Amino acid sequence: MDSETDTAPRGGAALEAENLHKTFRDFWGRARTEAVRGVSLRAGSGEVLGILGPNGSGKSTTIKMALGLLKPTSGSVRLFGLPPSDARAKARVGYLPELSHLHPFLTPRETLLYAAGLFGMPRRTAGARAADLLKRVGLDGAAADRRVGEFSKGMARRVGLARALLNDPELVVLDEPTSGLDPVGRREVKDLVKALGGEGRTVLLSSHLLSEVQDVCTRVAVLVRGRIRAEGALPGLLETPGEGVRFDVSGLAPEKVGEARAALFALGASSVEESPRTIPLEDFFLSLLRAPEDAAQ
Repeated sequence: MDSETDTAPRGGAALEAENLHKTFRDFWGRARTEAVRGVSLRAGSGEVLGILGPNGSGKSTTIKMALGLLKPTSGSVRLFGLPPSDARAKARVGYLPELSHLHPFLTPRETLLYAAGLFGMPRRTAGARAADLLKRVGLDGAAADRRVGEFSKGMARRVGLARALLNDPELVVLDEPTSGLDPVGRREVKDLVKALGGEGRTVLLSSHLLSEVQDVCTRVAVLVRGRIRAEGALPGLLETPGEGVRFDVSGLAPEKVGEARAALFALGASSVEESPRTIPLEDFFLSLLRAPEDAAQ
């Protein structure tokens, strides 16, 4: 890295977005679509933050503003304490867009080497890095040297994911990362996302797939019609206060589990753990979609 990059602020949140609004206008300057309305997000080191919402909820628009690809109508964004337009911030970010735009005549290996050149990465370093990433996304061997134009959408998605990780980013932004992948590919990507969080990286993941978000995210923000309707760790969001608790019982014969709680220890249970009762994520998500427009955020 050059000296300018070395002076980038360290520590703090990888992403801080405050009260973002985005209104798209027509040729005459008239407001056409208010895509994002007052979104605020914060993500720290090692956190996998999921942005969940139906199509048209403002997920991709929010991500593009966070990355500086779209200018907010109002509000502010900081990446590592810097404006998203700052080269020092960009050097620490990896991005997989919703649509993979790849040169069809290049191979996956050539695609990564070309991108490495844009980063100013030495060729020997780039070669080793490309080989490692292609293996990590399941494109090592013969697939690494096939033309991307011959690939399925899912295989092209893997190339895009490898490219997003090329610069060893601290913040990884993934917009619908499993789009076009088969079940095996989705499982591999989810495992990779978990690993990235375990390495201390911050991951911002946009998806409309409930199971994907539930499996990998440490925290979620649910967008509905451009607003955040719910935010927090999933276990807390899915709790149903006042509707009882679930007992996880150990050391007790299965046929006795139905006994009343007061009798459990007397019957020989070595421990009884209580946890709040929860609702399925799908039910929670649908309840937000059906809520009135002016529901509290």
